[in-house]
Amino acid sequence: MLTAIIPKLPMRNKAITRDYYLNKLGFQPSGSADFDGYLMVQKDSIQIHFFEFKELDPKENYGQVYIRTDNIEALYQWALDKKTEIHPAGHLQTKPWGQKELSLLDPDHNLLTFGQEVK
Repeated sequence: MLTAIIPKLPMRNKAITRDYYLNKLGFQPSGSADFDGYLMVQKDSIQIHFFEFKELDPKENYGQVYIRTDNIEALYQWALDKKTEIHPAGHLQTKPWGQKELSLLDPDHNLLTFGQEVK
């Protein structure tokens, strides 16, 4: 019955958020319309939507999304090659709960954690 989940995260500036996701993370625009104050991006089968929140204080933003991947090492190397800033505690590491993870903060401090099961 349920087929997908699409997180909606806050953004202060659509142009900055769009540039980050398209040029730093390799996402593509999603949808055929460009809505004022709203942004939709996708990469592979993942979609993320953003709503405008101009008064957002990034230091008080707790927006988070966990994205599973099947090639965390390649994703990490791609982020390094693109000079994408890695969260200070988010460099690639294996966690006690059996996931290899990498975390990034977008321009509005939404936390993006990518994870792959360790087998």
